[in-house]
Amino acid sequence: MNKKYSIIQFTKQTLANDTKEFMSERTNKTDVIIVGGGPAGLAAAVTIARAGYETVVIERGSFAGSKNVFGGAIYTDATREIFPNFEQTAPLERKNIEHKFAILGEDDSTIISYRKNPKEAISYSVIRGKFDRWMAEEAEKAGAVIVEETVVRELILEGEKVIGVRTEIEDYYANIVILADGVNSLLSKQIGFRKDIKPKDVALSVKEVIKLDKNIINDRFLINDDEGCIYELFGGSMLSKLGLGFIYTNKDSVSIGLGITLDELNGTGIKPYELLDKIKEHPTIAPLIKGGETVEYSAHLIPEGGYKKLPKLSGAGVMVAGDAAMLVNNMHWEGTNLAMISGKIAGETAVFALSKNDFSEKILAKYNKELEKSFIMKDLYTYRNLMDVMHDKKSVFMDFYFKKINAFFEMFTSVNGIPKRQLYRTFIFDFLKERGICGLLSDGWSVLKLIWSILIK
Repeated sequence: MNKKYSIIQFTKQTLANDTKEFMSERTNKTDVIIVGGGPAGLAAAVTIARAGYETVVIERGSFAGSKNVFGGAIYTDATREIFPNFEQTAPLERKNIEHKFAILGEDDSTIISYRKNPKEAISYSVIRGKFDRWMAEEAEKAGAVIVEETVVRELILEGEKVIGVRTEIEDYYANIVILADGVNSLLSKQIGFRKDIKPKDVALSVKEVIKLDKNIINDRFLINDDEGCIYELFGGSMLSKLGLGFIYTNKDSVSIGLGITLDELNGTGIKPYELLDKIKEHPTIAPLIKGGETVEYSAHLIPEGGYKKLPKLSGAGVMVAGDAAMLVNNMHWEGTNLAMISGKIAGETAVFALSKNDFSEKILAKYNKELEKSFIMKDLYTYRNLMDVMHDKKSVFMDFYFKKINAFFEMFTSVNGIPKRQLYRTFIFDFLKERGICGLLSDGWSVLKLIWSILIK
């Protein structure tokens, strides 16, 4: 069953031998249909196909990964759960050994860096077009069928039970449908699993891939050939806005981009690529990408609502995984690992339901229970109040305090003949005067409540 089917092949082979490989002769029915060929959908496909069940992945792009965008890293532990030997076979770029946090002012910055043992790897930078295609090939090896260049228009219902999908050409049926069709997921909306996403609960991410010689990357980021460095960028052109930037090093290119909530853009006339251009021009960032050639530009929506905005995740004949399920930990920039593990859990739940020949909402609710046991829901619950605080205090936390951090280090590193005690006193006096005692107490209370909800409650 290691074959790819275009929509023409898929629709014309209703009684041909190849059709019998992946669908029964009656009304184009298979065990599981997965909508979306990203990490969540392909992880589910691999899991189900390995268990011996018929699995069809319907991908709207010309190939898995052709329309997928992300910052640049996949996480070792999550990937190894599904592909134990991926480090030997997957198209990896660099092993990330250093993580830098850069607070950008107008023309200055403060950078905090953590560098780990190069022998260990928490994550690897990858190119999604290459990595997702590799995942699709692994799914095919396991027995799944990938149907490309095919758009699912709507779900087919029998009462409240999902029994199949409707494409632009034909209807296809399955015992279970897994929705892994991304943040927009109109299919989840169709069956009432979620409402319209509010602009504050979704971010627009824009990214450029800038080609640079491998040796230049090594020199500028102080790494060796297979080692990678990640930057998280705060402030700069996004001061006072709910937005963050990033840099990932690839073998012979650098991925640089940002994500900003849509409500920051509405009615402002600000274009996200303009914010990215300003970051690229920042004195701290410009030397890292100097002389590079932009070879790719992409944009993508990212769910930002967190635990409080999760949709319904399962029902009769259906489960939702990955970005379609709003499973993103924006505090740690984690999305791919949540997608892959949620896809794996959805796949395991599908295998369980198929073994019982029971596709009811009660049986598929096992997916919810397993997610609750996993790090996914535990982490999302930990940060459930984060976005509320950030929306309430963004002009303070994303502007005032960033500027004051840089101002402190400017003062601390100054050698200008002024006594240090006088410098400290002046800094503290200005700090208190600008923010005020009431403002500081309010900020402190917000932080304490957030810490309490993270650590205790």
